[in-house]
Amino acid sequence: MTEGWTVSRLTWRAPVLAACLCLAASLAAVAQDEAAARPSALDSLVTWMPFILKGFGLNLLMSVLAMAFATVTGVILGFMQISPLALIRVPAKLVTHLFRNSPWLVILFAIMLLVPFQITLPGGERILIPDWVKATFGFALPVMANISEILRGAVMSIPTGQWESADSLAMTRGQTLRHIILPQCIRRMMPPWMNWYALLTLMTPMAAILGVDEALGNTQAAMEAAGSRPEFLIPFYLFLMTIFFVFIYPISLYTRRLEKRFAAAS
Repeated sequence: MTEGWTVSRLTWRAPVLAACLCLAASLAAVAQDEAAARPSALDSLVTWMPFILKGFGLNLLMSVLAMAFATVTGVILGFMQISPLALIRVPAKLVTHLFRNSPWLVILFAIMLLVPFQITLPGGERILIPDWVKATFGFALPVMANISEILRGAVMSIPTGQWESADSLAMTRGQTLRHIILPQCIRRMMPPWMNWYALLTLMTPMAAILGVDEALGNTQAAMEAAGSRPEFLIPFYLFLMTIFFVFIYPISLYTRRLEKRFAAAS
């Protein structure tokens, strides 16, 4: 009786076990087919590389525009700092120290919230302000303050004897600045100016936090579109680091060459 029950139980379990094995084999085969069908991390990177480079182009555009705006406004602010009039000098120093000592990310969020997303002209026409334009303005503010301080320090580093010599020649303050002081200041300002441009370019990926489609934002979007697999992290972010390094490192080398040349000349 017991032997018959054991045989019947084995007879009932055998088809179930076979079916389970067939199901497991089928699932494993499907998984292998899907893994074989999925592109590798390198293939995905090659596919999305133009999209990432397009975002990097926006990084470069933001850095160039922000540096141009920061240079012009920083020079003006620097001249205001060395003005003999306290009414001009004090507010310029206040603005300089405010933006020099504020976190870049806080400035970016403030600009994004304070600057409207569109401007309505008197005729009723509306002009949209893209997020990357506002981010560019936000990046320019701390660099502007530092360039202002660089100019002030360069002017103050000129020996006072040159000011006195210009006074003995009956030159005005403006003439002294334009013909004697500024040519020397430009040479002294060039290396730190290039350093600040390199730093500004490295800071532009922070715009991704605010929704700007630059290199970092496009890299994250590309990984999500490709499947968000863990093996994507190293090649995608390594490629992002590489393109920034390839652009920034020559600037760093040239800056060092300028510093050595100007140090030898002085």
